[in-house]
Amino acid sequence: MRVGGDDPGEPAGREKLFSYLTTSSAFEYRSIMDIFAGPLLADLSAAEVAQQLAERGVALSVDEVTDRCEKLEGWGNLVRGVRDARVPTVRDFLRSRSRFQASKLGGRVHRDAEAVLAAGEGAQEVARELLGATVLVLDRIITRVGEPDPDAEALAGDVTTVFNNQRLFNESVRDFYAYLNAVLSRYDLAGEEYQHFKELLLDYVDLITADVSRHAPVIATRCDRLRPLFDRVVQVLDSLPVLIMPDGTPADRLPGRHREDWERLHAWYHEADGRSGPETLRTAADQALRQLLTNARRMLAAAGTGVSRRADLLALASWFDKVDDDTAHRLYAATFGSYPARHLFFGPEEQGVRDGVNTSWWDATPIDVPVSLRDRGDRAARGRTSSVPDPGLDQERLLHEAEVEARARRVAADELVAAGALDGARVSPAARELLLALLGALLAKNQDHPGIAFEADTDLDLEIVAETAPGARTLVHSEDGDLVVHELRLVARRYATEGTGRAGRTA
Repeated sequence: MRVGGDDPGEPAGREKLFSYLTTSSAFEYRSIMDIFAGPLLADLSAAEVAQQLAERGVALSVDEVTDRCEKLEGWGNLVRGVRDARVPTVRDFLRSRSRFQASKLGGRVHRDAEAVLAAGEGAQEVARELLGATVLVLDRIITRVGEPDPDAEALAGDVTTVFNNQRLFNESVRDFYAYLNAVLSRYDLAGEEYQHFKELLLDYVDLITADVSRHAPVIATRCDRLRPLFDRVVQVLDSLPVLIMPDGTPADRLPGRHREDWERLHAWYHEADGRSGPETLRTAADQALRQLLTNARRMLAAAGTGVSRRADLLALASWFDKVDDDTAHRLYAATFGSYPARHLFFGPEEQGVRDGVNTSWWDATPIDVPVSLRDRGDRAARGRTSSVPDPGLDQERLLHEAEVEARARRVAADELVAAGALDGARVSPAARELLLALLGALLAKNQDHPGIAFEADTDLDLEIVAETAPGARTLVHSEDGDLVVHELRLVARRYATEGTGRAGRTA
């Protein structure tokens, strides 16, 4: 994957929607998406976007904005807008045609990303009041469904309210307990901070648990009464107009328009084996209280690793802040025992020694320390002595590979001999590589001796004859390319042990 510049790589599918958040120009892309994702149905040209960016203090030319918008379009965050424009020049017409607007998923991704970036580090209030409101809305739904001719519009509003309340309550509870557990798991939690979270747990968490214990059984009862009417609710909601996409598929329905949504709501308050929503919340509260007690025991411990060193470290930091450099070095050495090294005697003679007694450890050549000496302080071997591996299999594998390679070379040599005069011949890539190897050795030996030269491989019974011919050439064709040798005529033949067939001889 390529990394650098504005190209964060090529993720697949919908993952590309997040690409603009990880580029080096993420601030500029986010500023552009702020303009498109803010108002409803923003259809803007690059020039209009550049003008609005300038008003926000982001200086980008029209061409740069066009480039950014086209990349956002490629990632799926923007789509082309269509609007007829009356303009005085062709240039303005072309620019007016390059209009963009946020895509459905692109706008959702940007809004969610900005919400995450803008979220505070502290705890979020839990929407516990929604549980009581959900009871009232469920009562209205039961009453409406029981009517002979229920009001579909009013019923749809109540159903949407129920599922929105449930979603908001779940999200706020998850965020609250995630923050609480992250803080309580800190080892340095002590003092006023600990006191604050103790009050938070004993008061607010108890309040949440009490609300859940009071309202959850009532909601569960309403769900039981409504369960036989789930199909009736869905049937009434289906009587309302439904948006149909151009391909014939219905648009995404809101929660509560399918029986499965109601079954999940029912299960959240009823599921057995300790997996229901209220039981999960009680378990989370108990876990937070246990962690609080663990921190209390750690702070009260008189010895051991359980004592928090937070106050000591803060005091040490204040001492460092008040002293000069020389005193700070002495304080550091006294605190952490980092005294300078003292060379008492020279060690054994070493080859190529570059470091002496005056060489700082910071600049000295690193020395490899065995694991046993580094971890246990001795060089004694641990465990059983490992057995010597049997090289037989490796020898067989290497022998087989050598045989395969020799066989391939013999086939390539036979191919060259069969071709004879190599000008215009078509050979395999392996035969061409063999020819290049022999030709390279031949030219290296005879580059200063014109005439006829010979190069042979006695193992392959192959000889290459090269005859100098000014203006001529030898062209050898192969599947993956052609070989052209200028000023030489090349001939391949069987190696002759007598006469002119001696390797490397020049005539």
